[in-house]
Amino acid sequence: MSSLASEILQELESLKSEKTKIEQKISQLESQLKDINLPKQHASSASAASSNGSSSPYPTNGLEPHMIHRYSRHLVLPSFGVQGQANLLKSSILVVGAGGLGAPALLYFAASGVGKLGIVDHDKVELSNMHRQIIHTEAYIGQPKVKSAAAACRAVNSSVEVVEHEEALRTSNALEIFSKYDIIVDATDNAPTRYLISDCCVVLGKPLVSGAAVGLEGQLTIYNHNGGPCYRCLFPTPPPRSACQSCADNGVLGVVPGIIGCLQALEAIKIAAAVGEPLSGRMLLFDALSSRIRVVKIRGRSMHCEACGDNARFNKQYFREFDYEKFTQTPLRVPPLKLNLLPSESRISSMEYKEITLNKEPHVLVDVRPAHHFKIVSLPNSLNIPFSTLESRLPEISSILKKDEEEEKGAVSESSAQLYVVCRRGNDSQRAVQYLHKMGFTSAKDIVGGLESWAQNVDPNFPTY
Repeated sequence: MSSLASEILQELESLKSEKTKIEQKISQLESQLKDINLPKQHASSASAASSNGSSSPYPTNGLEPHMIHRYSRHLVLPSFGVQGQANLLKSSILVVGAGGLGAPALLYFAASGVGKLGIVDHDKVELSNMHRQIIHTEAYIGQPKVKSAAAACRAVNSSVEVVEHEEALRTSNALEIFSKYDIIVDATDNAPTRYLISDCCVVLGKPLVSGAAVGLEGQLTIYNHNGGPCYRCLFPTPPPRSACQSCADNGVLGVVPGIIGCLQALEAIKIAAAVGEPLSGRMLLFDALSSRIRVVKIRGRSMHCEACGDNARFNKQYFREFDYEKFTQTPLRVPPLKLNLLPSESRISSMEYKEITLNKEPHVLVDVRPAHHFKIVSLPNSLNIPFSTLESRLPEISSILKKDEEEEKGAVSESSAQLYVVCRRGNDSQRAVQYLHKMGFTSAKDIVGGLESWAQNVDPNFPTY
């Protein structure tokens, strides 16, 4: 790298750091202004300039001059108008999750003039978030998502009160947080939290706008509104953990949660502004691959629902004591699955495999990831045989092993050949080795922790995904 490029990079990092400090200082000063109850229009020089620091002498139905100008495209809509905007300005909305779904929703809530906007999240911004969580910028990588999202919302509309809840949502704090808002938006991605949010909304009588997105598909509905069902009405029994997909494992096209998040914002704004027909009792299904949106009717409120039925057990005390992780058999923070199917003699570490390659020991490395994963990145000289095709490609493995052995030391028995198996995290490789052992490839060993272990323990420059 040239010295000029190095200087530019250093200056960029310095400017980004300075920008972050300035944004944090702005947020801190705005919070101090709110604490001493200054009018919202004076919370920034921009809004003060827009209103010229004075109210209009003309009849404006309670809207200040700068509001009329800012929200003029809302106001001229016959179906929305002054009353819809006035309702929105008085409303309060809580978004649980500042990720792929929450990012666009939060920006539109701020832009549209929601009176009070709450954000709940305890994660930090990561580089892998950037393709879908559009509220965050590279300058905030490694910092709390709540801080990043709040700064972006305030930058869009300084007159909106933005409240930061930088904490994990639990039964111990959910009732207190939710009680401060009119509408709850579920922008999370795991089963225990979905049940927790829905049950809390039922106990407090709050409408819930719920969305989900993974891969190339998304869905959206409204729970506990206008006599409609709650989440438990539709799913009284949680799905098995194996059926719960994650973006980390299955991927997601960045724009898909963006679309669902925008639709969540739309539905919440309709409820807050008291306009249109919200999606209660219906579910919107989105298929990005076919560019198809369907709206289907869903089951109504169940009389036998544990949360909202005629003999519901849920009250504030019962909610506080309910164990959602035990109920769903899923932790609130789902770590990557780590299987332990093989004895130690059938496994080697990534460091041990590095020594094998350095010593140029004859062997075959089979990568059992799907082909589209293998195309992302792979270890040198590895052979891609996806786990789903392993059975049909056993003759190929046998042929390669024999060829390698003959080249190295003449024809020998297949049982002495060295065969290693790798995958992304070391789970499918264990399944593959189990099967290979059954089929006579007794020398097969898996690499513990897979390619993630290689990146962590051998080569930090190896790309992870």
